Amino acid sequence: MAELATIARPYADALFKAATAGAGMDLASTADWVDELAAIAANPQLRQLADNPKVTADQVFAVFTGVARSALSDTAKNFLRTVIDNGRINALPEVAAQFRALVNRRNGSSDAVVYSAFPMDSAALSEVSAALEKRFGRKLNLAVQQDESLIGGIRVVVGDEVLDTSVKARLEQMKAALTA
Repeated sequence: MAELATIARPYADALFKAATAGAGMDLASTADWVDELAAIAANPQLRQLADNPKVTADQVFAVFTGVARSALSDTAKNFLRTVIDNGRINALPEVAAQFRALVNRRNGSSDAVVYSAFPMDSAALSEVSAALEKRFGRKLNLAVQQDESLIGGIRVVVGDEVLDTSVKARLEQMKAALTA
């Protein structure tokens, strides 16, 4: 079987071309509904339903549209129908990731996840954002996730780059130095 990345690429490329060709779509809203469809598709119960041979494509489509937080545009519905009809629901999370990468490349930005031991208020997040953008040399789209195992500090993941200033990382470094 082909890799999910290989299966997802034509879908992400076609969607990106349609969104940038002035087809009445904008990249931000398209990225939002693709991310939402990907989150729905990642649900194991939905995948089990979709894999059931007794369930029709129309029933799977109805579940997607029923679960979606907001009403899907005609473009989103057509895209979803194509994915379902081609049996590619399992590729939707990868389609969303590749679409987001195409949007980021066009905008000269990157997605970043900031892991913090404690909740971050907007002032702290904007301060961290400015420092990280300077450090990484590009605009960052930050998402924050709480991870109490860090004890303190933050851990930032931007693509395949990791910046770990957490207490947990420092303790691991000390442990390695003491045992060496």
